[in-house]
Amino acid sequence: MSAKRLKTHRVEKPWGRHHLWPGFPDPAPGSEPVGEIWFQDESDDSPELLVKYLFTAEKLSIQVHPDDAAARASGHARGKDEAWVILAAEPQSTIAIGTKEPVDHETLRAAALGGSIEQLVDWKPVKAGDVFYSPAGTVHAIGAGITLVEVQQNVDLTYRLYDYGRPRELHLDEGVTVSDARPFVPNFTPQDLAPGRSILAEGPKFVLERWRPDDARTIMLPQGVPGWFVPVTGAGTIDGAGWKAGETWLVEDSVQLTAEAGSDILFAYPTPRRLNTIIGG
Repeated sequence: MSAKRLKTHRVEKPWGRHHLWPGFPDPAPGSEPVGEIWFQDESDDSPELLVKYLFTAEKLSIQVHPDDAAARASGHARGKDEAWVILAAEPQSTIAIGTKEPVDHETLRAAALGGSIEQLVDWKPVKAGDVFYSPAGTVHAIGAGITLVEVQQNVDLTYRLYDYGRPRELHLDEGVTVSDARPFVPNFTPQDLAPGRSILAEGPKFVLERWRPDDARTIMLPQGVPGWFVPVTGAGTIDGAGWKAGETWLVEDSVQLTAEAGSDILFAYPTPRRLNTIIGG
C-alpha cells in the first residue's frame, strides 16, 4: 500500500486547551491542557516534514527557529521552516510574525530580557482561512484563541526568546544568533491551479496545497518524493482504505483518492519544485 495513516501523539502545553477540535477527544476534566497533536510514522523517525494541529488558549512564547546550516552546526538534522493554516480564531486573535522594523541582535536581546520584545514584534489579526509561511530565522509567536494546522520541517528545535514570565527555559544566546529580526514579507500569494486545487504556500523547503475534489482522483508522486495528506473536513477512501477528517496519511508513488462532496484537504510535499502532475482525473 502506498498510503499509510500516521499515529497521533497528544502533547500537553501550558498554553493549550481542554476543548480541542471536532475529531479530537477533549482532555479529561482536571488533566493538563493539550496544545498540540502530532502525526508521526512509527517506522521512520526522520521524515522531512511533520504535521501538527495546535490549540491555543494563551499566547505561545516569542520564539525563533534556526535554518538548516545553524541547526546542523548544533547537531540536528535540519532547520525549521513552517507554515500555518488558520482553521478557527476568536475575534481578537493575533499572530506575531516578524518585527515592526529591522532590529539588531543587541537590541533584540535587550528587549527579550526586559519584556519590550512584545512591542517590537508585529502582531497581525488572523481569521479562519489565513495562511502564513514562516521561514527559519523569523521571530514569531502564535496568539491565544486559535486552532491551526502547522506543516513544518521535521525537527523539534525551538529557541524561546520570551515567555511572559512562565517558568520555562529561554534560549537567548542561540535564539538571538539565528534571528533575522525584520518585518515579515510574504514570499508567495495563494493561487488556483485548477478547479478544486490551489497552492496555499510555497517556500524553499516545502509546498502546501489545498484540494476540494469533487470526484475520484489519482495522486501521482515522483519516486522518492513523499506527500502528507491532511483531511480537514470530509471523508473518503485512499488506496481503498477509509480516511476521515482529523487524520494525516503519508502517501508515496501513485494512489487512488475518493472524497465526499465538500471535503477540504491539505497536501504537503518537501520539494522546491511544484509538482504539476500531483493530482489528476
